[in-house]
Amino acid sequence: MSTFFNVTIEDTGEVYRCRSDETLLCGMERLCKRGIPVGCRGGGCGVCKIQILSGEYQKRVMSREYVSVEEEAASIVLACRVRPLSDISLSVIGKMKKNVCATTDKVREGAG
Repeated sequence: MSTFFNVTIEDTGEVYRCRSDETLLCGMERLCKRGIPVGCRGGGCGVCKIQILSGEYQKRVMSREYVSVEEEAASIVLACRVRPLSDISLSVIGKMKKNVCATTDKVREGAG
């Protein structure tokens, strides 16, 4: 039986629920935000790079071409290869940051 955890995207303030048996990227896709980059879903393309700011997680193998040993030590991982073990706080990086934050900025512009 899976457990649900809250995942906070600090860059936008959005919170979504993610099951313990799914990746952070799968949970993020349920936000239905256009622009969330989804590539290979297997840790080999690097488009879903994030930094875990707090919380416990389980990670699977990621390509060293996209996540170095130093980055991994700094909790920089690929969202498609990480499953939550507790509530998580994260920051989006690279291609994901550009797309996730851009769609949030457009929503804010439309509201004002």
